[in-house]
Amino acid sequence: MTQVNVDEEKCTGCGLCVDSCPVAVFELQEVGGETKSVPVNVDDCIICRTCEVQCPEQAIEVIEE
Repeated sequence: MTQVNVDEEKCTGCGLCVDSCPVAVFELQEVGGETKSVPVNVDDCIICRTCEVQCPEQAIEVIEE
């Protein structure tokens, strides 16, 4: 099982994770009045870690269990 965590305080909603994820794990959504990245298809994650590398704010953590 895989966990994908997005730190909402660090996330700026830039969308790089949405654009770079090969399996569409992320979606931009309004959270607390701000646009944030939300992992919506975690079961599809292939643990390539592209999202972690692409995030300029280091707001994403992929945890392999």
